[in-house]
Amino acid sequence: MLKFFYNAAPNPMKVALLLEELGLPYEAVPVDTRKGEQFSAALLAVNPNAKVPAVKDGDVILFDSNAILLFLAERAQRFVCTDLHSAQRAQTLSWLMFIASGIGPFSGQSVHFRHVAPEPKVYALNRYDYEAHRHWQVLEDHLANREYMVGQAYSIVDMAFWAWARLLPYVLGTAEATWQRYPHCKRLLDVVAARPAAQAAEALRNRHAFKTELDQEAKKFMFPQNERLGPAPTAGL
Repeated sequence: MLKFFYNAAPNPMKVALLLEELGLPYEAVPVDTRKGEQFSAALLAVNPNAKVPAVKDGDVILFDSNAILLFLAERAQRFVCTDLHSAQRAQTLSWLMFIASGIGPFSGQSVHFRHVAPEPKVYALNRYDYEAHRHWQVLEDHLANREYMVGQAYSIVDMAFWAWARLLPYVLGTAEATWQRYPHCKRLLDVVAARPAAQAAEALRNRHAFKTELDQEAKKFMFPQNERLGPAPTAGL
């Protein structure tokens, strides 16, 4: 049976959504990154980069959420255009990678510098808040005249979109004002969220009690780069 290594973050959730849409039987293996479980031998054997999501299906090993989406959808011949010469295929790859290389990283850094990073952080937060908004505006403009991200039907690009759009008020720190600024993104979010598979994916997120405290132990595992900073300098030296 397919093993799915996951936590409640956006990237694993997009894979959870596809697994539910495909009706694939799978074993959900929770990985609590705030407890350091991403460094376990079991996960490193599947993803040497110590990240989730990751998938092991017999001798098939996959990591990186968008690679997983593309591989599983193509294998099933569902939720993706497989005509290598078509304009729709080109658009699918372009928007999938836009979410992978733009929406995800800039949204993630906006979260980090808004909610986690210590002061001073004005410059970094300004940069990533600006870029997060800029990327989401690209999606907002794209969705203004179309029902789905690509073509006329629901696809893995919409699944990748859904995973991040669910958290957009938190990403941008704008609460309900978020959807006044991005109404077309909210429309598509609601369309996907109403699907039974999306509700099943959300239920998976709540199946395991992941650690929520961002204590010193969690920071050690999630932000190991901080060890390079060393102790704070002593006043007067």
